[in-house]
Formats: sequence, C-alpha cells, structure tokens
Amino acid sequence: MNPVVSQPTHGASGVRASDWQTGPFDCCANIGVCICGTFFPLCLSCQIASDMNECCLCGASVAMRTMYRTRYGIPGSICGDFLWLCFFPSCALCQLKRDIEKRKEMNAF
Repeated sequence: MNPVVSQPTHGASGVRASDWQTGPFDCCANIGVCICGTFFPLCLSCQIASDMNECCLCGASVAMRTMYRTRYGIPGSICGDFLWLCFFPSCALCQLKRDIEKRKEMNAF
C-alpha cells in the first residue's frame, strides 16, 4: 500500500491545480500568436475574450487573466496579473492565448 505523500489541490471550480502551459517569454512556442500579440494586441484580446465567452473589451483585463488562472488553478495573484499586464502586456496576452490553445488541444478547455 502506498502512503499519501501530499494532498491534491483544487482551484475554485474543482479543477486540479496546474501551471501555465508555456512561460510568458516563450514566443517560439507559437509564432502566430506572438506576431498577433505584438502587432495586433486588440485582435488577440478579442480572440481571448471570445474563447472565454466574454465581451471583447475584457480580453486584456486583469480580471480576465485572474478569472482564467482561478478556473484552472494556476498559482498567482491579482497583483501579479496586474504587473504582468502593466509591464509586459503582449507577453501576458500571448501566454494566455497559448495556454487556451494548448488546453483546447488536450480537450481540457
């Protein structure tokens, strides 16, 4: 019999805690998303909002990133989300879109 070493953790929606599928600076993980985020950030924001069934104006918001993190049990904080979107907005948007795409591929979105 194997002893339990650690307890499973769950996000607010009951989804097991995880982490981002890619790092914020992993542009090479999806060049198309990176180009879109760099040159057309509003379009990428609208794509993200559409993926999450939200208003297009919410795509680049702290609330959207925080909601996504909470839904998938990704560690972080509202303050951290704010700082990422404030100082590295394109990287934060691209990371979120890449994560959505990866979770769709895994049928986990």
